[in-house]
Amino acid sequence: MLLRVNIFNTSSNLPLFAALANGGFAKRGLTVEVQNTPNSDLQRAGLAEGRFEIAHAAVDNAVAMVEAGIDAVIVSGGDAGMNDFMVRAEINSMNDLCGKLLAVDAPNTAYALAAKKILKLHGLLENRDYKVKLAGGTGPRSAAMASDPELAAGMINPPFSFTVRENGLKSLGTQFDLLGPYQATGAFVMRDWAVAHTEALQRYLAAYVEGQRSVLDPANRAAMVDLLAAKFGLSPAVAEGTYEALIKPGSGLAVDAAFDQKGFSSVLAIRAEMEGMWGGTPPAADRYLDLSYYSRALGTAG
Repeated sequence: MLLRVNIFNTSSNLPLFAALANGGFAKRGLTVEVQNTPNSDLQRAGLAEGRFEIAHAAVDNAVAMVEAGIDAVIVSGGDAGMNDFMVRAEINSMNDLCGKLLAVDAPNTAYALAAKKILKLHGLLENRDYKVKLAGGTGPRSAAMASDPELAAGMINPPFSFTVRENGLKSLGTQFDLLGPYQATGAFVMRDWAVAHTEALQRYLAAYVEGQRSVLDPANRAAMVDLLAAKFGLSPAVAEGTYEALIKPGSGLAVDAAFDQKGFSSVLAIRAEMEGMWGGTPPAADRYLDLSYYSRALGTAG
């Protein structure tokens, strides 16, 4: 069975690449076609329109879909984001961002909201102290920050959080250190598709879990660093740094791609606060989740 899987071209997808390299999907009768998206707007629209079956991205995008009346559902976790709050060389503190531009993918989802929350914690508010500018997903956004001196800050994750340092950008802290637990990347699908293709989805998730285990296995370190270097054209040093970020407990890849309920509570709380949704009180998480497919897949993962 063919499954089209849409992703951002970032290192958080190393488990997917590992599962492909290890033949985990093929042995379960699945052919996986990987598509890269330039931004979250196109990814959300593509999933809703059936241009692919599975999306891997910050799960707040699935929340945004549900709130827009599109019946998407989150079916697994993945990681805590591994973002750094990156700034240009002349920025030495959050206060230096007054009057500057924050580079974002979409202004009202995921890491943009996380960045706005971080700035709010430091007394800075959008449109009063700074403005946002759309700059695409992490790859395009990091390239834009490196080339456009007007883009003073942005959330960037590996490997780009390492490569942009070669252009003089620096970090004011990791998202994990600045905000705490956060459920970032996960898999989400259309709910009706999941119901109609339960077995295929469970087989996919089982292979993905095996890929996550392969990445986190210390015995596979050299192979995973080589895979990162090959997939992203990284130098050995950057590939090593990226792998270290991926395996860092708490902020990196979750064991078995587990879903972080505490981190998801933070996602909903940030959305409620920064977007003024739900009267400021986040709804029950169950509205956006169906982890039964993952639970059954976990039992079959080798």
